[in-house]
Amino acid sequence: MALLNRIPMSISLFLTLLLQGCLPTPILTDFPYQLDSATQTFELPMALKEISGITLGFDEKMLVAVEDETGRFFTIDKTNGAVVKEVTFWKDGDYEDVEVVNGEIYAVKSNGNIYRIQKPATPEQVVVKYESPLSKACDVEGLAHEPAKNRLLLSCKGNYGGVPKSRAVLSFDLKTLTYDTIPVYTIHWDSIVAFIRANPTLDRWEKLQEVFDPSQPELSFSPSALAIHPINGQLYLLSSVGKLLLVLDRQSGEILYIQKLSKKVHPQPEGLCFDGDGTMYISNEGKEGLPLIHRFSYQPKK
Repeated sequence: MALLNRIPMSISLFLTLLLQGCLPTPILTDFPYQLDSATQTFELPMALKEISGITLGFDEKMLVAVEDETGRFFTIDKTNGAVVKEVTFWKDGDYEDVEVVNGEIYAVKSNGNIYRIQKPATPEQVVVKYESPLSKACDVEGLAHEPAKNRLLLSCKGNYGGVPKSRAVLSFDLKTLTYDTIPVYTIHWDSIVAFIRANPTLDRWEKLQEVFDPSQPELSFSPSALAIHPINGQLYLLSSVGKLLLVLDRQSGEILYIQKLSKKVHPQPEGLCFDGDGTMYISNEGKEGLPLIHRFSYQPKK
């Protein structure tokens, strides 16, 4: 029985749906964001050209960001995009995402190594490194805090565990400070394709049809960021590859919603986080210009 409980929810759900010959229709018929039209956009300095992750800051008045070339974190005024502080925490490297937890900062490298920055931006700053047991193929790009289970979630951009045409979300326990190499969620490309085909009322339906080509074995979904919505608890996954936003039910792993992002608005979306009131922030690397942070107001239908 214990072994069965360790099977990732999304795998068992996928098999059940496959046997039933159907997939669920989207529950989020009233998706609460207008992702083609930002409420506000901030241009960032070129020091953040390779901005790879963002999170809500210490006092919720700031954002914290990392970029994937140097071991620095940046505090950013979320009202105007101004960089308030820039702090070195480790040597140069491929840092992909960041989370603030109880006044400490956790940064993750693409190899899965986690850096815990205690007393950040003070003379007493200390960094503890946790070595990753993950394979290089995982290619970690996203980091999110799940307070209810006192853990961090890590999304793999690459394949994991030999499961073909899939992407995994793993976890790091904040009590034991250990990795769990059994996926919390496994997202199957076939499930994404079937969901899109089954739901022609999705926003930007025509563009969604372009994200997959049955003749191509490569996935057009490789999560670059993930975050838990503070109000409804759903898991949002952002993929620069394929320009997709995917929403999952955290309990079942079921796909609730998919949206194709506009390349004009989101040239290279790499970071995602939320305010406590549901405001969404998406950061874009400076692919052909300045790096950007878009702010999107939470607009649930009443």
